[in-house]
Amino acid sequence: MIMINKRGLKIAVIGGGSSYTPEIIEGFIKRHDELPVKDLYLVDIEEGKEKLEIVGNLAKRMIEKAGVDMNIYLTLDRREAIKDADFVTTQFRVGLLDARIRDEKIPLKYNCIGQETTGAGGLAKALRTIPVILDICKDIEELSPNAWLINFTNPSGIITEAVHKHTKVKCIGLCNVPILMHMLSADVLNVNKDDIRMDLVGLNHLVWGRDVIYKGESKIDEVIKHLIAGKGYTAKNIPDIDWGKELLESLGMLPCPYHRYYYLTDVMLKEEIETAKKEGTRGEIVKKVEKELFELYKDPNLKEKPKQLEDRGGQYYSDAACELISAIYNDKGTIHYVNIQNNGTINCIPNDSVIERTCYVDKEGAHPFNVKPLPSKIKGLLQVINEYEALAVEAGVYGDYGTALQALIIHPLVESSSAKYILDDIIKENIDYLPQFKK
Repeated sequence: MIMINKRGLKIAVIGGGSSYTPEIIEGFIKRHDELPVKDLYLVDIEEGKEKLEIVGNLAKRMIEKAGVDMNIYLTLDRREAIKDADFVTTQFRVGLLDARIRDEKIPLKYNCIGQETTGAGGLAKALRTIPVILDICKDIEELSPNAWLINFTNPSGIITEAVHKHTKVKCIGLCNVPILMHMLSADVLNVNKDDIRMDLVGLNHLVWGRDVIYKGESKIDEVIKHLIAGKGYTAKNIPDIDWGKELLESLGMLPCPYHRYYYLTDVMLKEEIETAKKEGTRGEIVKKVEKELFELYKDPNLKEKPKQLEDRGGQYYSDAACELISAIYNDKGTIHYVNIQNNGTINCIPNDSVIERTCYVDKEGAHPFNVKPLPSKIKGLLQVINEYEALAVEAGVYGDYGTALQALIIHPLVESSSAKYILDDIIKENIDYLPQFKK
């Protein structure tokens, strides 16, 4: 168990003005008996001050209603929040939603997939985010060297890899997609979510479900049959396009929702272009949802997480983060799906890569279960994206144009002949957030 002083746990939430914050507050409230959070710092930047105050006041009302002994602090002073923290969580978006919208529109301009976490849009987001996460880690190394960093800032795998390769901070990455796959599988089987375990392996937003185990028995075939029947198995932000019977039968595993971008690229691109013309990109849709959410959050009578938050997408992130923190603090030895350093778990990619894997979590952190050798049908794609992510990290840290260009060229969702033009647009549109490229 983590040693804490009598004041209880101190946790800093970087990006505290996020619309997701009510969920993390709810998570800490319902676990307060086992996770004694005393001081919770919600941190943001000057541009996010208004949202921080709105969501922070809602957090205070939620704490008051629950009657738990927890102090909520709202601050723009990140170092104050990080000093002596036991855990730091990161849920920030550099450039806010306007940057996300640009990430989606730039690739579409060149007839490529425009998505905020994968392909060209994912690289843009990574390039903006890496300098900030490394700066945060410098503060952690100085002010709370024993703290755990729980990262769910996207693209989570790339950001977590940057932390592992370039800092000494103890870091675990988190994504809601594996949790969503777990929940959907439990629904398909009509069983309690706590009674199943998934054998998940891959990279962030490129993870495969090799098995679904219910009380010691494999149920993967039943879940695949459900997908073949055309039933829903996707995330809020990804269209529920039919996979195709032959694809699913030949795969013999559960694809994550993001695999549609790789397995159904042309169909997904057509869908994105049509939706962008009619409704706007996903970022534009989310911006409207967020505006409505913050109007709700302003209501002084609102004292709980509103149901409308589910429309935002990304549900389960914050609750999963709270459970992961509890597993470390209480030395639980429970199963979680997280982003951690490979260290030989997957034998066909480098040890210092960050993978997404079913893990056992205790006070020492996350321990991945062994992985049988990967079949060729998934190994090739995984290796290509793994190398793209390594190049993305290098470009994000050092601001090397050629490395960023090569990252785009090898990514299967980028038309290689357009890679230079896409990269030039990314740098031009984001230069205020790319200090590493200002040389």
